[in-house]
Amino acid sequence: MTESHGREAQDDAPPSTSKQGAVIDAATDSMGDSTGSSLIGRSVTINRPRAELFAYWRDFANLASFMDNIVRIDVIDRQRSHWVVKAPAGKTVEWDALITEEREGEMIAWTSAEDADVPNSGRIEFRDAQADRGTIVTATIVYDPPAGVVGKLIAKIFQREPAIQARRDLRRFKQLMETGEIATSAWTRAQLEEEKD
Repeated sequence: MTESHGREAQDDAPPSTSKQGAVIDAATDSMGDSTGSSLIGRSVTINRPRAELFAYWRDFANLASFMDNIVRIDVIDRQRSHWVVKAPAGKTVEWDALITEEREGEMIAWTSAEDADVPNSGRIEFRDAQADRGTIVTATIVYDPPAGVVGKLIAKIFQREPAIQARRDLRRFKQLMETGEIATSAWTRAQLEEEKD
């Protein structure tokens, strides 16, 4: 049975195509003027209880276990953390993130500090799937790519573009939560060399 939280029924569409503007508005409000920003919306259904998935995600130290581009996350306090993330050409980008809203077992929203290398904000939502089929996890992220469109294109070429990574990270999160491990394929020489850096 699906719990009702007094909200209108939600569709399963990614936030970037959802008919419910409130989802998009909530993710983008904290970025202020989002001119030049990109919106990403990805969802996955995971056959695990919502509370368990929320608890795993809320311990930010766990995120590096399935987010491929995370170098490290330093938890400063309950509301703030410092992120170091891989970027194209062997570089890294950093920012401090601040939790702007949190509903236990349901949602975490954040925004980056003003001096972020990649200004970003977003939310991760956890809601019960219909017919007791697990939990729908939806990530909505707004970011301002460094160097604008050119930076986004370079990031895509190097597979470091957030839209590509969000899809992969959610897939890995699903694998980890359902099986206890993440399936990997043989690494190419380029991937092995990149990991050495």
